[in-house]
Amino acid sequence: MSAAGPATESVDFALAAYREEGVWQLAELTPDHATDVETLVSALRRFPGDGGVVGLVAVEEDFFVVVRVSGQQTRVMLSDITAASEWELAAEVVEHLGLPAVDDEDDPEPAGDLELLSDLGVDAMFLAEVLDDDELYPDEMLSEIARGMGFGELFDDVVGLTSA
Repeated sequence: MSAAGPATESVDFALAAYREEGVWQLAELTPDHATDVETLVSALRRFPGDGGVVGLVAVEEDFFVVVRVSGQQTRVMLSDITAASEWELAAEVVEHLGLPAVDDEDDPEPAGDLELLSDLGVDAMFLAEVLDDDELYPDEMLSEIARGMGFGELFDDVVGLTSA
């Protein structure tokens, strides 16, 4: 699969979110950790966490990826499957999910496991509503997701968003 876009220069942010003793923690990852799914998963496995670790990556105000690592299980969600035709990370996610290659005829829609955060307060319906909001940029969508999980203010502080 080939996609354009310099991987590390286009990462807006890459974060690891995890709970320690019931309290959400957020750690910044380097852009190098977000170049491909395998590297991201490897970086996330280094964090402790009650119930695993959630990786949140936003790229070029275009799309985002959520990866949840819990033990040996890895669950992945891509906000917009059409990003795979332009961005290596998105193409890697599509490949990881075992989906067919994206073409110009595909409509923008999420791909992957929309239930990956259900036990953390963000069910598939809420996630779909956030993803359907054309007014929101990827960082704002991730802020809504973080808010649903219980660490919205912390997320906004780390990525530099001002709460409404």
